[in-house]
Amino acid sequence: MQFHKTFTIRFSYKCNQIKHILLFTFVNFSLFTFVNMKNNLSDTQFNQFRETKLSGRYITLNCIEPIIKKLDSEFKIEIEGNSEEQRPLYSITIGSGKFKVLMWSQMHGNESTTTKAIFDFLNYLQADGKNQTLLKQNFTFKILPLLNPDGALRYTRENANGVDLNRDAQDKSQIEIQVLFDVFESFKPDLCLNMHDQRTIFSAGNTSKSAVISFLAPSADSSKTISETRAYAMQLIASMNNHLQMYIPGNVGRYSDEFNPNCLGDTFQSLNVPTILFEAGHCDDYRREDTRKYVFMALLSLFETISENKDNLPAVAEYFKIPENEKLFFDIIIRNAKFSNQITDVAIQFEERLIENSINFNPKVSKSGNLNIFYGHNEVDAGEKELIIKDNKSFLLDNEIIKLTLNGINNLMI
Repeated sequence: MQFHKTFTIRFSYKCNQIKHILLFTFVNFSLFTFVNMKNNLSDTQFNQFRETKLSGRYITLNCIEPIIKKLDSEFKIEIEGNSEEQRPLYSITIGSGKFKVLMWSQMHGNESTTTKAIFDFLNYLQADGKNQTLLKQNFTFKILPLLNPDGALRYTRENANGVDLNRDAQDKSQIEIQVLFDVFESFKPDLCLNMHDQRTIFSAGNTSKSAVISFLAPSADSSKTISETRAYAMQLIASMNNHLQMYIPGNVGRYSDEFNPNCLGDTFQSLNVPTILFEAGHCDDYRREDTRKYVFMALLSLFETISENKDNLPAVAEYFKIPENEKLFFDIIIRNAKFSNQITDVAIQFEERLIENSINFNPKVSKSGNLNIFYGHNEVDAGEKELIIKDNKSFLLDNEIIKLTLNGINNLMI
């Protein structure tokens, strides 16, 4: 869909203890939005269960701890251990069913969307209703909602020691991973859910559809053998995809299944426990409040399938029909801009930074040239007008934008 309107992005950053507000404004250019999702799930319905105390991208232990402590008595709350910096690693257990689900989120501290969706799901379980009662009768859920509280505080992928916990499955050098393995061995799950966020760069296949949510049934060996347990994970993913297509058609992707024994999902799959990777992606909302809804919906669909349709699952072939993720998106593409007497395209990617307890999105030049095979979550047609980014010398990859001029007009203002 094409619009002619003013397009403004607001950035803030701090330099030498002075906070700057940046307005990135394009007037009367064509703005294209490639993500056009149907929103069939009533927001009113979802908002019954949405955990209102959690929003945005910066979710820390201080955010979730008060919520955990106020959960109903039917929830069993335990501290399974402490992080490298001695922050508690909580688990939440509910249900009395034979089918045991182990779920963990935010093992990468800056990936918080699924954490929000987990607390939405916990609110759902607290509500009165036949479906909730059946879930608690059929399942036992054990959830570690924030596996990396030290990284969450810093808004980093890694933990306090700079280690990527999802590459520590073999060494088990970090306390957080040791705790997760202890829980895995004692709980003996029938299904593991490894909950993550993915970057805005991913498309659902070779299309102009962003990957709002992606799934993976991780490989258990380098041959990518489809064992009975991996096949079951694939069938469950195919079922979730069938449901989500009614709401976000074409926006579900399949993550790469290259085997890495250092990853938790690959390791648990190799131990013959069906494991599913969730990757929450971009849904035209950088706070990912829409994406959390689709993760919540996927969880409900998954558990309904296990409860009621276990003998009527989709074929494994349906899993492979989900398009594999490709890296075809940038946050912004400026098309047909005149730079150094040439007509070119410029791609801008946001770098997420934690500043004063909030996440700021700082624009950086990511790529230039003919970008016809790529898509922008937002696009501007410069109409061959002159483009200056700070000065010609600073038009380099990974260079942060602090001033941008189109046709002699400053469009980025401090």
